[in-house]
Amino acid sequence: MVEVAPSREELERRVAQVAAGRWRRPVLVLGIDGAYVPSRPESARGRRPGQARHRARRARWRHEWREAKGFRFYLLDGERIVHVLSWHQGQTEQELGEALQQVQAAGVIPEDAVRLCMVCDGAEWIWKHVQTLFPHARQGLDYYHWAEYLHKMAKAQYVAPVHAQEWAEATLTRLYLGQVGQVLGGLRRMQPTSDDARKAIDNCWVYLPDHRYRTHYRTLRRGGYPLGRGGMASANKCICHVRLKRSGAWWYEDRSNQMLALRCAQYNGTFDQVFTRPQCQKADA
Repeated sequence: MVEVAPSREELERRVAQVAAGRWRRPVLVLGIDGAYVPSRPESARGRRPGQARHRARRARWRHEWREAKGFRFYLLDGERIVHVLSWHQGQTEQELGEALQQVQAAGVIPEDAVRLCMVCDGAEWIWKHVQTLFPHARQGLDYYHWAEYLHKMAKAQYVAPVHAQEWAEATLTRLYLGQVGQVLGGLRRMQPTSDDARKAIDNCWVYLPDHRYRTHYRTLRRGGYPLGRGGMASANKCICHVRLKRSGAWWYEDRSNQMLALRCAQYNGTFDQVFTRPQCQKADA
């Protein structure tokens, strides 16, 4: 993974460009998420009997969608995003954690020159790695993910759409102001109107306490931190979706990982060095 990462000197240069003329350190955001890519099984490899003599038939293997987990570091320069480092692979959460650990151990992220911030959804496996590797970073639960969650719950609880809208907007306002206790009290007093509403309320009651200290959105906004993970979503789109989700394309996992590594190198600015390294190794041999 470190092979496709820019050097610390290059990252320090990007940080210095963003920090020029500012009175406080720039914000470096870490986003972690998954993107589904079309995959084909290993059983699809090889030629079918008679394929050379007969017209090709429709493939008999069944495709499937697999999640390519990844992370992205990027700087905020006003309304502009400055890319720093991305890594996406068809990998387990443990392998993603190991890749993050490699980045930290290599020292390529100048943590002393930035204000590190994590903005992710509520997946438990994401925050486990964040708390282990970057315990002192500012943490924020994706505001727009949480808003979608509350609007679905309101739709299940209230018959009239206007009442659902009013409740969801009032609850989001309280969360923005840091009034998590009032929101939890309102959920406790709420009488479910259906089984779906009961499930949604119970989910919110379980979900919110685990992330209550990540919902102080007004404090995040004042500090110049982002409220959503749009920067990570754009990385999923540009690195994974644009290349792998082409019409009729289905990838073996090892081939998709190779392509994702090249895509990450291209956006990280290390594409040339990734290609020249094998040539240099051959010359040395």
